[in-house]
Amino acid sequence: MEYISRIVDDVIDRKTEAFNAVSITGPKGCGKTRTARERCKTVIEFQDEDKREGYLAVAETAPKLFLKNPKPILFDEWQDAPKIWGTIRKACDDNPESVGEFYLTGSSSKKINTPHTGTGRITEVTMYPMTLFETGESNGSISLFKLLEDEAYDIDGLTTDIKLEDLFFAVCRGGWPRCMALSKDSAKLEIAKDYYRQIYQKDISAIDGVNRNPEWARTLLWSYARNMATTAKRKNIFSDVKATQNVTDVTLSSYIDALELLYVVKDIDAWTPHLRSKTAIRAAKKHIFVDPSIGLAALGVNPDYFINDLDLFGHVFENMVLRDLLVFAEKHNARVMHYTDDMGVEADAVYQLEDGRYALIEIKTGVNKIPEAEKSLLRFKDIILKYNEKALEKEKHPRDVYKEPSALIVICANATMAYTTESGVRVVPVGCLRD
Repeated sequence: MEYISRIVDDVIDRKTEAFNAVSITGPKGCGKTRTARERCKTVIEFQDEDKREGYLAVAETAPKLFLKNPKPILFDEWQDAPKIWGTIRKACDDNPESVGEFYLTGSSSKKINTPHTGTGRITEVTMYPMTLFETGESNGSISLFKLLEDEAYDIDGLTTDIKLEDLFFAVCRGGWPRCMALSKDSAKLEIAKDYYRQIYQKDISAIDGVNRNPEWARTLLWSYARNMATTAKRKNIFSDVKATQNVTDVTLSSYIDALELLYVVKDIDAWTPHLRSKTAIRAAKKHIFVDPSIGLAALGVNPDYFINDLDLFGHVFENMVLRDLLVFAEKHNARVMHYTDDMGVEADAVYQLEDGRYALIEIKTGVNKIPEAEKSLLRFKDIILKYNEKALEKEKHPRDVYKEPSALIVICANATMAYTTESGVRVVPVGCLRD
């Protein structure tokens, strides 16, 4: 199968200009090995049964011999030979002027505690499942980064052919590269289901060698899926599990920690317009799956289910968009957060660049929700403007002012054409979105 370029390729290119070694981490099956392989002249696969014993013998007794191979060198499943980490770290120390010589990939279900962290020598890149742009559902005609970078960026009239039914299928299939090699839609849907079963039956115990109850893990994933893309409190999620399982909160917290290490679930931090504010620290985090297809496998949902439950699809669609935003953010050194306060002011996502510029984003399923989303975004901006006016009232002792949003954006599932409202809000069909 021909390699499909990934957005993370640009991240890796940037990292290899500064570091000699790159460790690519992320969920199982997201394409880490294939992406690294495309860059390397030598591939050492510790899972290759024909060569495994020989490789492991060398790794245990004389790992430096591997470094004599043509570079760049990929060490796949390096956790099976943990001495490789220290060997590469030493090579980085001895040759600080060399960059991009080594790549490490491995299973997210194996955690190895190395004697040295590799800080300053071995950089880490997080890889996510494929975005809608990478899988081809989005035509990529609208760049999120340009919306923040260029006020004059013209998106009006750009269109997409994607239908709501296509998105029903996309969220259930997920962004797994394996699906791109399959021709039958029914076969593509099996990939996420298999990942889900592996997670609660095997991976959650394999990650750190702690024997965990598969039924507790399965029920926890089901509860997380019910609360996908919400700020539900952990105690409420735990209550779902404890309704049928005899398990403590402490134990369930350890299960969540394991699922985070496996890159299965992720929390989106709360945003504050002021870096020194304590608001974000107190605010609830938003719970998502690294790929929504895992959550849907936990719920036992297929694409046809959403025909009669658009409310659930709204949460799943938001999860999918947040996944894509995380991929975009990795490329542009940005952060993805959310905002909700007690006054009803909210933004489904806040996409903030490292220079402080940010976009307030609402994520909606139907075009009928766009006016409501526009009103919400404008209210948010107006609150910031009024705060700044009040902060500057006393010229001799002004208070700190908040940076105003660089863009107000509504990302919509079934919008077919992009446009800018009279108030300046950008409406972007998800079928046009890219980094």
